[in-house]
Amino acid sequence: MSEKHGYAGKDLEAMSFAVNYHRWILSIFAPYLGSRVVEVGAGTGSFSELLLEQRLESLSLVEPSSAMYQQLCRRVGESQNVKTYNDIFENVAERIRSGERPDSIIYVNVLEHIADDVHELNVINKTLDTGGRIFIFVPALRWLHGSYDRAINHFRRYTRTELEKKCVASGFKVIESRYFDLLGVLPWWVKYKVLQSNNMEPGAVRFYDQRVVPIARTLESSVTPPIGKNVLLIGEKL
Repeated sequence: MSEKHGYAGKDLEAMSFAVNYHRWILSIFAPYLGSRVVEVGAGTGSFSELLLEQRLESLSLVEPSSAMYQQLCRRVGESQNVKTYNDIFENVAERIRSGERPDSIIYVNVLEHIADDVHELNVINKTLDTGGRIFIFVPALRWLHGSYDRAINHFRRYTRTELEKKCVASGFKVIESRYFDLLGVLPWWVKYKVLQSNNMEPGAVRFYDQRVVPIARTLESSVTPPIGKNVLLIGEKL
């Protein structure tokens, strides 16, 4: 694993219990998703399993953490249309580009772990054909950056405008951009800014996923929130 990516997979392990949360994210991605998909930072495969429910021509899963990669392989296996890579994306991007010709590349809770995110976006752009799409989900709001962000090596939390500008500068047209999970802002602020917790407990994640996420999803399907705990963006290569 590359230290410059500051990524250990701890947050993905806890978030493996967030099934409703991941389905919510995918429901926004799905109308724009192609058939040759790459998921970068696939972790233990919780989001990957949902992608496998889609009708895909190919799915390439990239995971730099050796521990997470072993769990990923056990969870999703490898078949003719599923390939896995235990590496950082930059190291396997050319192999994926020539072999799979991806039309969709997904980063869910990953880009914030990468020191030079603009360079990463440029690598993604070079890997996609014209018209290919990038799907990004990242933590939002700099003033929420607290103890947990530091514990799991988040280099930043994004504003919607910042993420849009970086994507445009890297050769993408923004086709969907929004704040996500307004109801999660206050609990995050209390737990990780006020109480300075360093942990994300699976039980708390499961409770939030089962009790709060259905409400939040219903609300945000009607009204896009002015702020949120996360930013979601879909961009298209020019």
